[in-house]
Amino acid sequence: MRIGTRASALALAQASQVAALLGGSHALVEVTTSGDRGAGDVSDKERWVRELDAALLAGEIDCAVHSAKDVPARLSGGIVIAAVPERADPRDALCGAPSLVALAPGARVGTSSLRRAAQLRALREDLEVLDLRGNVDTRLRRLAEGAFDAIVVAAAGLQRLGRSNEGEPLDELVPAAGQGCLAVTTRAGEESLVAAIDHGRSRRALLAERAVVRALDADCHTPVGAHAVAEGALTLRAFVGAPDGSAWVRDELEGDEPQALGADVAQRLLAAGAAAVLGR
Repeated sequence: MRIGTRASALALAQASQVAALLGGSHALVEVTTSGDRGAGDVSDKERWVRELDAALLAGEIDCAVHSAKDVPARLSGGIVIAAVPERADPRDALCGAPSLVALAPGARVGTSSLRRAAQLRALREDLEVLDLRGNVDTRLRRLAEGAFDAIVVAAAGLQRLGRSNEGEPLDELVPAAGQGCLAVTTRAGEESLVAAIDHGRSRRALLAERAVVRALDADCHTPVGAHAVAEGALTLRAFVGAPDGSAWVRDELEGDEPQALGADVAQRLLAAGAAAVLGR
């Protein structure tokens, strides 16, 4: 099987994980996306998947592996999420300090995520939250060079790169929808190629989280978090915040049907003023 992937170290590690789960011999096909080239608007989530979708539809690859949080809430025509392997740690992780409370007043904290920035500022208004871009290795190198006192990255990314010992999980932050999940996409009708590695509880959680994002019409440049746990019934918590941390709305709800639960939570957030908060 030809497995499409971006060429970053993390993307290749994720694709290799999927190849191992599938068993047998498979080829990793590296595809450069618009996001890798730095092209397109930062709010355009499709810049990380567009070229992989095109390769799938052209028959150049048989499946593609994505970080689920990078997959747009609405998929391209003819493309489906065919498998969601068992989820890794969905939480954010703090590198450079043992906890948020341990950071000195005015500490410089780096992140590329408006969602993380909004929650950090809501929790610690004294922090200097600064923009930090690049892959995980680049971010950790800038921390080591002293450009920041701490940085926040996805715990799953550290785990998949074998660097879990360099971060402390942040239970205070609501993760991005899909964080810690891999999404394996195929052409519609060819789901059976990878169906064996689908993990039911992880898929249910991802569906609920993506439903929140879709109902809020959010993108990767929107300060929205959503995290579901599927232990019997689904428990879904979500966060919407102003980037400066001045206002936020949180909610938590249980339900059985993932997409309905996600839509319900989104409507409750909107009823509590989420649209006004996002408008800031």
